Amino acid sequence: MDRVFVISIAALIGTGFYAWVSRVIRNPAAQKYVVNHLWFCHPNAICYWRAAMALIALPLYFYFGMENIAILIFTFAAILDGVDGVVARNCNLVTSWGESLDPLCDKLTYLPPMLGFAYCGILSVKLVWILLIIEFAGQFFARKILSLLNSSGAANNFGKIKAIICFGLVIFSALLDENPYIINIGDQVLIACILLAAASIIFKFVPNRLYADILSTLNFTCGITSLYMTSQHRFAWAISIIIIGQLFDLFDGRMAEKHGGTKYGPYLDDIADFVSFGLAPAYVIIQSGGKFSWLFAAVFIIGVAYRLIRFVTIDKHRTDLPEGVFNGLPSPAGALIVLGAALVFTPNILSAVAISSTVLMVSHIRFAHFGRIILRKIPRPIFFTVCATIVVAIAIVFKTKNVEMYGYLILSSVIFYMAAGRKCIPPDNQNS
Repeated sequence: MDRVFVISIAALIGTGFYAWVSRVIRNPAAQKYVVNHLWFCHPNAICYWRAAMALIALPLYFYFGMENIAILIFTFAAILDGVDGVVARNCNLVTSWGESLDPLCDKLTYLPPMLGFAYCGILSVKLVWILLIIEFAGQFFARKILSLLNSSGAANNFGKIKAIICFGLVIFSALLDENPYIINIGDQVLIACILLAAASIIFKFVPNRLYADILSTLNFTCGITSLYMTSQHRFAWAISIIIIGQLFDLFDGRMAEKHGGTKYGPYLDDIADFVSFGLAPAYVIIQSGGKFSWLFAAVFIIGVAYRLIRFVTIDKHRTDLPEGVFNGLPSPAGALIVLGAALVFTPNILSAVAISSTVLMVSHIRFAHFGRIILRKIPRPIFFTVCATIVVAIAIVFKTKNVEMYGYLILSSVIFYMAAGRKCIPPDNQNS
């Protein structure tokens, strides 16, 4: 049986089961059933079941030659990682032990097969062992310290995204095992997993009120680093670093609202935005060449500065502007338009795109905030899956060094945001 077909069937079955549980568990009768059968349906029990399933799939794949059955079992076990959380939240069965058990079972689910594929030559043995050491250092040593500090060891978004990427990497490795002609991006994805695992541990020790400032500082650092990369004409790297900065910017405001922040936070955020989404893209325009590129870059910088100043001094205080709605295209999206165009179009067309982006930013066309409105409409498993897909897509780009594909991917993401940003705001608030 073709491996792609087996993986597709397994994914459909698992996704269907997750969707069914998510819908049924809202029913009081289903919740009562769970409470009456805790030995089987408790979220912690589900963790045990999925870890056991993954460990059963391991010898089936590597020793008994039953690869297709093993893939079906592993995929279903990976889907159960989302099911236990749904059951816990809807049935009020969240426990402190479950917060530690869930990430442990994640590791027991994907690390053994990753080791197997590493010693089969599909993944880097060195990188897998580095990931394993970081994972278990975080699971046992870091959590022990956190328990002494009376701090939660629950998984954060870094860890959740990393887990989904690791699950996907195992399935991808199984696909490579039968189809070696496919581009192997396993090591690139592994590096991303290692970075996410390290970030997950570090952020567990950071006081909550510093989250926003740290994210803004990281965004600022990305902007400065991008300027240096652009000066070396390493545009793909420079643009990738700005995109990473945008991810930091996406969550700094939410962290400030959720956990509070320092009095310097808003200023740091504005400075970071100007550097990463104003100066850095403008420098890309200049280095791309073209007649009067410096002039178009200057116009873009002025547009970003005006957009940020208007937001801070006027838009934030407007009573007729709904919360979570931007007046004009947000500067991160405007920067993405320029960055994507820099990889695809000629310098002259890039200059025209920069002007168009500037006009959209200073306009009064309203767009919904991605984090506060659009993201909340996306189910969390889908969001984490999309994040994992983006990481894989970027890994493919760097593996193949297809710069144009990267540019089109960036432009496509902006078009998606602009369409969703217009659709997700009330009809009577779509214009000023």
